[in-house]
Amino acid sequence: MSDRLYIFDTTLRDGEQVPGCQLNTVEKIQVARQLESLGVDVIEAGFPISSPGDFNSVIEISKAVTWPTICALTRAVPKDIDCAAEALAYAKRKRIHTGIGTSDSHIRYKFNSTREEIIERAVAAVKYAKKYVEDVEFYAEDAGRTDNEYLARVVEAVIKAGATVVNIPDTTGYCLPRDYGAKIKYLMEHVDGIDRAIISTHCHNDLGMATACTLEGVLNGARQVEVTVNGIGERAGNTSEEEIAMILKCHHLDIQTNINTQKIAATSRMVSSLMNMPVQANKAIVGRNAFAHSSGIHQDGVLKNAETYEIINPKDVGIDDNAIILTARSGHAALRHRLETLGVEVDEEKLNDIYQRFLALADKKKDVTDDDILVLAGSGRTASHRIKLDYLQVTSGHGVRPMAAIVVDIAGEKFRAAAEGNGPVDASINALKEIIKRRMTLKEFTIQAINRGSDDVGKVHMQVEYDGQLYYGFGANTDIVAASVEAYIDAVNSFKH
Repeated sequence: MSDRLYIFDTTLRDGEQVPGCQLNTVEKIQVARQLESLGVDVIEAGFPISSPGDFNSVIEISKAVTWPTICALTRAVPKDIDCAAEALAYAKRKRIHTGIGTSDSHIRYKFNSTREEIIERAVAAVKYAKKYVEDVEFYAEDAGRTDNEYLARVVEAVIKAGATVVNIPDTTGYCLPRDYGAKIKYLMEHVDGIDRAIISTHCHNDLGMATACTLEGVLNGARQVEVTVNGIGERAGNTSEEEIAMILKCHHLDIQTNINTQKIAATSRMVSSLMNMPVQANKAIVGRNAFAHSSGIHQDGVLKNAETYEIINPKDVGIDDNAIILTARSGHAALRHRLETLGVEVDEEKLNDIYQRFLALADKKKDVTDDDILVLAGSGRTASHRIKLDYLQVTSGHGVRPMAAIVVDIAGEKFRAAAEGNGPVDASINALKEIIKRRMTLKEFTIQAINRGSDDVGKVHMQVEYDGQLYYGFGANTDIVAASVEAYIDAVNSFKH
């Protein structure tokens, strides 16, 4: 059994299924190139049959990266596989990822089928995909709740049909780590021809056990792990890529990956920024508190010897206290260097635009962080918005009824309104609603400070309901009220008019 572990990154497929985190093709290419720099072996670029956007993204990502295998997801349906093969036309290394549910629940309720028919459909899908590509991965959806003996029959059948990788997903995040590990061990011991394929893990985090289950799978013979940056994904998310990489590194398990761990922090920030999805402060490896020590006893120990309370050197994941600090006196070259370090490629025109906004921000802040830079680099997406914030003035304070005056530019025409509210944000949004006369409901409102200073850029995420649909908005500004209004307007711009 090889001690090489293949990293299958599904940030751009499973990770992007998080509501409000969809990326456009340009942003997906940016992430894909960063993943290539990080050292992932396989990039699952999308589900081509699901939408024209996904189809086009698989094509463009295939053109943009060189050495990682580009993978496209399908159901066990010929038209899905045809579509995936077409989307993968430009990939240097290509893989079709097809599959079907194997648990009794899926067989009975989802497919109204039988175990034998499911095996027939699985084999047929693998053989059909094999006509297009040599590298075919099969997923046994809901394998976590599939009887081991039947699962072994499915795995054996698809390997005989030509599958090169077999994915054993814990689709619902139900498995205990010991049970998932035992499932992989059972397959390794009972499937004839198991040595002709790589067994892969794909664990969800519904019960907070995705990383533990994945590790147990690896220790019992799996040699591919399906993971996402920051552990993002549907519901509670997927196995965290950075956690698996650093567990293997810290425990010296003699299982090698191609991951350049010093790129982890930059990759985490990029994905968080582009997907407008904050990383929780106490997130392992990449949370802002991951290397913070507030306890006096801990601080004393770390000052004497960092290893007393730090099992990971921050520099090993790309966190370097000695990094170049950007200020208002920094030039174009320093900004371009920082953008390139973060995996952001810009032409001269866009660099000049970012630089002007960088100077305006640097005048307000003592120093500009990597997160600030990523926000600036991504803020150009609002340029094409039909509705834009032109002016905002707010009056609030102790013993004063909050008031807001706002001017909004809608397709080049200025509209003005003023309103009161329970606070400055509420007053501002009430004023905005006076202009945009639609029955909108604010469902979720999240504020995240990038660092800790009072001059920091605040990131605001909003969920707005309109006409029975949920829309997501994002804003970033050193003025948190302005960021809130920008987030609301961002959501309104995505309404289906």
